[in-house]
Amino acid sequence: MSVNVLLDPADPALRSWVPGANNPDGDFPIQNLPYGTVDGGVAVRIGNKALVLRDVLEADLFVKKLASSDEFQMAMDMAWLNGIAELSPEQQTMLRRNLAYMLAEGSPARPKLERLLRDANDASVEAPEDAPFVVGDYTDFYASLHHATNVGSMFRPTNPLLPNWKHVPIGYHGRASSIIPSGRPVIRPSGQTVASDDGPPSFGPCKLLDYELEVGFYVGVGNELGETVPVTDAWRRIFGFCLVNDWSARDIQKWEYQPLGPFLAKNFATTVSPWVVTREALEPFRVAGPSRAADDPRPLDYLCDPNGTNIDITLEVFIASLKMRNSGLAPTLVSRGSFRDMFWTPAQMLAHHASNGCNMQIGDLLASGTVSGATKDSRGCMLERTWRGTEPITLGDGTERKFLLDGDEVIIRGHCVKPGHPRIGFGECRGIVLPARA
Repeated sequence: MSVNVLLDPADPALRSWVPGANNPDGDFPIQNLPYGTVDGGVAVRIGNKALVLRDVLEADLFVKKLASSDEFQMAMDMAWLNGIAELSPEQQTMLRRNLAYMLAEGSPARPKLERLLRDANDASVEAPEDAPFVVGDYTDFYASLHHATNVGSMFRPTNPLLPNWKHVPIGYHGRASSIIPSGRPVIRPSGQTVASDDGPPSFGPCKLLDYELEVGFYVGVGNELGETVPVTDAWRRIFGFCLVNDWSARDIQKWEYQPLGPFLAKNFATTVSPWVVTREALEPFRVAGPSRAADDPRPLDYLCDPNGTNIDITLEVFIASLKMRNSGLAPTLVSRGSFRDMFWTPAQMLAHHASNGCNMQIGDLLASGTVSGATKDSRGCMLERTWRGTEPITLGDGTERKFLLDGDEVIIRGHCVKPGHPRIGFGECRGIVLPARA
């Protein structure tokens, strides 16, 4: 194949021959081309189909400069996206442009590719066995001003925000081993809980199980131990973004979080969406970073980013009870917010994480913390949405929820829209709650 057969997928006028790719309400136009893993290796999503990149390589459809590279061939042999993220920026750009050429209307590669496409409804595509990256480390932040203020108001009405919150992106080190792919059930955790603030504790299944609506991003360019990441260089080091549900056991958390923060209340499961939307695909949807109030502190120099941006991602959470699913009822929308509301930007989170010389590695996952907005219907977890259970939500089957019950399925969706550009979506991040184990 000639090295000149490349197209820029950022062109908003580009259209594809793949079924579903030109649906204005779909998540996966040719401008998106997110990466994921399916049975057979790393893949790209387009419309209603998925394409395994190893199959394309074996069909001799990639440009020679890419296909003959040892690094590229090694990436094709991996079952996760770490190898794709390790490719040079030139190779990553060439890969996306080569795929855009093959998948665009009028492409001579269509007859061969049609035989390689997989139906996206296949279980191995929508609910893969593994998360898309091998994640060495996972850090969860607390970057939403609205979320931090709401939670603080519940427990510290006279002093909702702690003195450090507007100075430093707060985070905690999560458990990488319990990151799970969308579609895998979540077992209700057990732990120590108390009837009163002073105890004594008892051990048993969590009663206040919650979801947390979050956006995550994977590191694509790391740093050596002892080196820092300038905030102005942090954006280009991000490989791509995903949806995250950082499941939380609120009653366990209440007892254990002081003095060292979340532990067993958080590390029993964190669900990630199967498709990783690249940084390049989200470029049109970057928006100015958060405006700060006149009396807000100015960020310290290492966090000051003159070109700092958030991403305008509309985020939604739905809940479907077991009864609703058995009756064919649609899931109930319980929250809709936007990632553009975050106080701390992805670049600031990454730069702060590495500011002490912490070595970020390819595939590390950083999550935003709960994404909440200024309105009640934009609160991103049950703790806020029901205000500690005092304002229950009514589902489509008529039942009420203060927190999650066994059999409930939580579905997170996200998408970006902008005039003149196709909609870019993230797909879904799903999980069903199973009873605690005896």
